[in-house]
Amino acid sequence: MEQINKKELSERDICTKYITPAISQAGWDLHTQIREEVTFTKGRVIVKGQSVSRGKPKRADYILNYKQNIPIAVIEAKKNTYGVGEGMQQALGYAETLDIPFVYSSNGDAFLEHDRTGTSGQVEREIALHDFPSPEQIWKKYCVWKGIDSIEESSIIQEYYTDSSGKVPRYYQQIAINRTVEAISKGQDRLLLVMATGTGKTFTAFQIIWRLWKSRTKKRILFLADRNILVDQTRTNDFKPFGNAMTKIKKRQADKSYEIYLSLYQAGYSWS
Repeated sequence: MEQINKKELSERDICTKYITPAISQAGWDLHTQIREEVTFTKGRVIVKGQSVSRGKPKRADYILNYKQNIPIAVIEAKKNTYGVGEGMQQALGYAETLDIPFVYSSNGDAFLEHDRTGTSGQVEREIALHDFPSPEQIWKKYCVWKGIDSIEESSIIQEYYTDSSGKVPRYYQQIAINRTVEAISKGQDRLLLVMATGTGKTFTAFQIIWRLWKSRTKKRILFLADRNILVDQTRTNDFKPFGNAMTKIKKRQADKSYEIYLSLYQAGYSWS
């Protein structure tokens, strides 16, 4: 059989023939944990006079999730004509934007690993294709970095809400959701998220509440808005999946038989 000359292969061939098999062999699930060619920004909006254009989109070759929407590693692939670490600077830029701690570059010969957590004592090391770490190995390092214990872990790994619409959090929403859930799971009671108009604050709040509620980290949750129309829109749109567990507080009386409450922040109320 004629041997393949790696130097002649395209970047996509390197991914298909070497990188993806190595990741899969390490225990990463191809369907639920490995995402390939992930475009996470459409590019910077550039305004020049009366014309508007977009810069180059940002696209990672691989993003590895421990659980749904909990990304913990990014991999940048290069053709074999480049060195194993040629894609590292590009991957580090993606990792900083996406808040991902473990970064890898590969040309199909090996992996260069960069640990952004600073907890291992070794920032960079080269590892063989067959030595790529498993999901459990990387997650264990993640937990050490974040100071997550077994009790806190149950809420942190709670899945996001998904349905047939295919709607998923944008990368900055995902960062806000994950950081908030982690902080609350560790006992932090007061948090402030500041998000601009049109960035999906209600959807972000819904996913935070969903994960805390489903994991039973918080059993009774109150969502406040400053206008009735916003409360009603929230109830019928983003918060609809809460179903019969949700109610809108009326006449300043909160019925304890529910778990998710919506109300105006101007209104005082009491538990009945």
